[in-house]
Amino acid sequence: MAELISREGNKVEFKVAVPAAEVNRAYDQVWAGLSRDVRVPGFRPGKAPKKVIEGRVGKGYVEREVRDRLLQVHYPQAARELNLSLVDATIDPAEVVSGQDFTFNVTGETYPEVTLADWSGLKLEAAAPEITDDVLNRTLSDLQERNASFESAERAIEAGDQVTVEEQGEDGGTYPIYLDVAEAHVRDALLGKNAGDTVEINVPAHQHGDHEHPAHTVSVKILDVKTKKLQDLDDEFAKSLNFDSLDRLKADLKTELERRAAQEGDNARREEFVTHLTENMQADIPEALLARRRELMMNEIQDDLGRQGVKWAEYESFMQEQGKLEEFMADLGKNAETRVKRDLALERLAQDLKVQLSEAEFNQTMNMLAQSNGMTPQQLSKQLGPDGIQSYYASMVRERALQLALGQLSGEKAEGAEAGEAAEAKPAKKSRAKKAQDADAETAETAEAGSEE
Repeated sequence: MAELISREGNKVEFKVAVPAAEVNRAYDQVWAGLSRDVRVPGFRPGKAPKKVIEGRVGKGYVEREVRDRLLQVHYPQAARELNLSLVDATIDPAEVVSGQDFTFNVTGETYPEVTLADWSGLKLEAAAPEITDDVLNRTLSDLQERNASFESAERAIEAGDQVTVEEQGEDGGTYPIYLDVAEAHVRDALLGKNAGDTVEINVPAHQHGDHEHPAHTVSVKILDVKTKKLQDLDDEFAKSLNFDSLDRLKADLKTELERRAAQEGDNARREEFVTHLTENMQADIPEALLARRRELMMNEIQDDLGRQGVKWAEYESFMQEQGKLEEFMADLGKNAETRVKRDLALERLAQDLKVQLSEAEFNQTMNMLAQSNGMTPQQLSKQLGPDGIQSYYASMVRERALQLALGQLSGEKAEGAEAGEAAEAKPAKKSRAKKAQDADAETAETAEAGSEE
């Protein structure tokens, strides 16, 4: 049960009381999990006394687990019960005791007041690209190119050849270069040369990732020259891609291209609509809200760098040396403002449209999300934490509002948000044409990587 204590401007405080029966249920669930998972020598699984288990996990562990479990469930529920859209919150929990009510206080900040411009008569101009015969033929040609074979050629190197070279020097190696995707300086150095020739490739100064590479020369020996041979666009070519015939390949490919085009059009209309909302809304956005979003985004960047083995201090120093740190921070600020405005606009849209999301719908989506990530719902809730659960709920409500608004503008009945989340949790089954395109794209990327000097 949630009770609003005070609300002044964007500042809010409320209290939540969890009945003793639910506290006891949480204790039972925690003890059941520990009894199942904690192995105690001399006792069969599930038979060790609670005191012995507590000695293994540490004093206070059970209470912390019960408290966290209760907060994960009742904090988001309380925010929804009081119809509060919280930007940030501090939770002050009381001591949790078996057989007694559990209470906690929340002080937080809600989103600022937002007024949206009238969008009911908006005409969205974004449309799906047209899949013409020319588009289909270019895609077939691309498949033909990517499935080409290479045969040895006893002649000078020509454009489109595959050239196998051996790089000279201690760190050298042998690798193929595909001239149709090679850099200009590589292509110019090799054209007209023959197998057995040693060639000097002048590589200009360039930036690769986070590193600046000065101009240098690479010496390679040409080992082999192969010419590209395209398969005829016929039934045999289609069968090599696991299609019954060329007509079936064309039909499936066109269906896949139209699906992608429709998706591209939908995404473009979504962005056009959200841009209209954000550019025409009225809101006094607190600097603290922007600063908090910048901080969150910076934490994400630092975490991503850390997973790549790069320390933020090193990356910051590199950008400082390149004179790009100021530009980086300015872009971070702009992106943070864009995200905040987007959240505010969609939050207001959801309120204007009176969008509702039931506990059953939310729990179903959470269960699907947990399953798709190989987790139990409880593990997912623990990973997200109370704030993360509330944020995910808010994102679902905004998505539903966006779908509803777009449906109204197009005159169509908008699908429920749960359909979007379900598709996100479980990827759609790929068509055979898409599988063929994806596999060929992967092959092409591998070939292109080998052509870089």
